[in-house]
Amino acid sequence: MELPDENEWRFVAVLNKTASIGTLMNALGHMSAGLAAHCPEDMRFLNYADADGQAHPHISHFPFIVLSAKNSQALRRLRNEARERDMVCTDFVETMRIGTTAEQLEATANTAEADHQYLGVCLFGKTHELREITKRFSLFSG
Repeated sequence: MELPDENEWRFVAVLNKTASIGTLMNALGHMSAGLAAHCPEDMRFLNYADADGQAHPHISHFPFIVLSAKNSQALRRLRNEARERDMVCTDFVETMRIGTTAEQLEATANTAEADHQYLGVCLFGKTHELREITKRFSLFSG
């Protein structure tokens, strides 16, 4: 199987360091699942097999980098910049954590974008393009 240069593309998640680890892991899971729905062929999901013939499926060929943002506003700026550049992007806001899915949808719909508290933004794209808009963020350290 011929694969592209693994450093040509990447995933980048930027998480709000003011939130708890549990909240951030929940947000990261939702954003990653949503991001995978955008363009799975480009993300090059592979099936790894071990020496016992056990499958370890659907692992991307490309790196997944996790960075941290100081606050919600920094994530809002990142999201807006990604949208302006038409990048593959998902985000997770505080209203997505309350109650049932129906309650989350309603709360999100009733909150102006400027009032959302961003917990994370997740991106997929060419490495050099993502570096341009994420270079101001630090590696996530928990």
